[in-house]
Amino acid sequence: MKDKKIPKTVALEYGNNAAPRVIATAEGDMARLMAEVANSLGIPALRDEHLVEVLNKLELYEDIPENLYVSVAVVLAWAFWLTGRTPDSL
Repeated sequence: MKDKKIPKTVALEYGNNAAPRVIATAEGDMARLMAEVANSLGIPALRDEHLVEVLNKLELYEDIPENLYVSVAVVLAWAFWLTGRTPDSL
């Protein structure tokens, strides 16, 4: 029997702060709902189980640690490109 992984989600925010922050986390049904709401609002979502695991350990509104800057920058750059926005447009 194969283990089913519990879905997890993390929402990031990057605006007027010095570093991106985790602004929401969820597991299970709430994670599915969070992903559905993001999708319905046109908020880009990327699947990266390893990054979610690490980000899920942070406190809400805690700045992303420096060792995750590159990984989070790739995700944010992709989201900005996908939506046609820039950090300056926030």
